[in-house]
Amino acid sequence: MANGDACVMKNLAALGVVALLSACATAPTPSSPAAAYFDNLRTLCGQTHEGRLATNDPADADFAGKRLVLGPVDCTAAHVVRIPFTVGEDRSRTWVITRLPGDRVRLKHDHRHTDGTEDALSQYGGDSVDAGTATRQSYPVDAFTRDLFIAQNIPRSLPNVWSVDIEPGKRFAYELKRPGRLFQVEFDLTAD
Repeated sequence: MANGDACVMKNLAALGVVALLSACATAPTPSSPAAAYFDNLRTLCGQTHEGRLATNDPADADFAGKRLVLGPVDCTAAHVVRIPFTVGEDRSRTWVITRLPGDRVRLKHDHRHTDGTEDALSQYGGDSVDAGTATRQSYPVDAFTRDLFIAQNIPRSLPNVWSVDIEPGKRFAYELKRPGRLFQVEFDLTAD
């Protein structure tokens, strides 16, 4: 190879490296599943949707035939999404989902009396223990919840795992699962 050809090849190689580095610098960094999930939840900010009971367990009698409403969803805190869940006239429940450091998400159940005071059975839930996906995160019982369930004498709930699914513009679902128990409500996000 002639000296001039070698110089051209070096220049082309250098241009290729510069183009590659430039492309890498402008390409969006892929989001973690937890970050994408939290962004998906934030698409619900300010929204209200009606839902339905998706399971048919006799233990769900308190929910059967009642109007189920999600929202209005509160996103005033940067890393917290508060999702009120109304069953008939009962407005005591709020799902609180918090974005945590280290690529995790937390679900807590905030239960209040009509006067706004906190119920004795409140703030239970857990943190995601794996990456989950951009549309589904699962939350097994955490230490606080384990202690609360023992103190409240509800040991059957110790193996609870809650899951929340969010498909923006399509579907939101809340699920409680443990051996012998499955509860799920779904909300259609396509309707205004």
